[in-house]
Formats: sequence, C-alpha cells, structure tokens
Amino acid sequence: MYLIRHAEAVSEDVAGCDEDRWLSLRGRESARVLARLLREQRVELDAIVSSPLPRAVQTAELVADGLDYLGAIETMRALAPGAQPRVAASLLSTRGEAIAVFGHEPGISMLGALIVGLPAFPQLRTAQCCAIEHGAPTFTARADVGTVAALFVE
Repeated sequence: MYLIRHAEAVSEDVAGCDEDRWLSLRGRESARVLARLLREQRVELDAIVSSPLPRAVQTAELVADGLDYLGAIETMRALAPGAQPRVAASLLSTRGEAIAVFGHEPGISMLGALIVGLPAFPQLRTAQCCAIEHGAPTFTARADVGTVAALFVE
C-alpha cells in the first residue's frame, strides 16, 4: 500500500472553502515529481483510491498519469477529512495489493498507524508517499526534496 498526502493546494481564501481547494501550480509540479520518484521505484498499481476532495483527486490523477496507470480512480468518503480511518482500512482491504491511497492529514497518518499496528505514525508532508509492505513501512518518497529514503520500523 502507498499512502500519499495530496500536493500543495491553493488557500481557503482563494477557493472559498476548504472542501473546494484545488492544486496550486507548485502542487501540480510536486505531484509530477512524486510520480517520477515512484516510477523510479518501479511502482505498479492495482488500484488508486482517493479522498473525494479536488486536491486529492487532482494529485491522484497526476500521479496516475506519471505511472501510466490506466484504471479508474475511485473516490472514497472514508478518506475525506474527519472520516474514521478504521472504515477506510476495512474498505481498502478488498482493493488489491498495490494500492495508492490519496488523503489528508491527520487521517492519512492515522490510517498508516492502523495498518502497521502502532499507536502513531509520522505525519506526511504534502506530495509525500510512504510505502507499506507486509505491515511495515519500506520507503518514503518526498517531492519537496526529490528523494526516496528507506524506512524500517521495528
């Protein structure tokens, strides 16, 4: 599973309300950088699931394009801000093995904590991905610094 926080969005003042925020130009570029980093890691996806908010969907679309993912991008209300991560975790368990999940903080890191079985999980920056394989974090990709780093939690 690949947990991904959406890229940078315009401010609430510009969009009118938090739910309507879309990606800024910098956010669009960051999503493309993240896609390149994931491609370099040879990420191939079975499914993409996103919060229904525009900034998450747009990030998912840009990453999908960069990975040549041809499937549908599913939206899930259980990934929206304020939703319960346990609901998302149970729904995601049926979507395949290599799933990219696009969401928001603090929900995306709460979902990470549930998946790895820890009380807490580091918060993700915008346009950051944390790969979890067999219940353990294996790497993180950060668009803001253009790097991938190994992660091992014991």
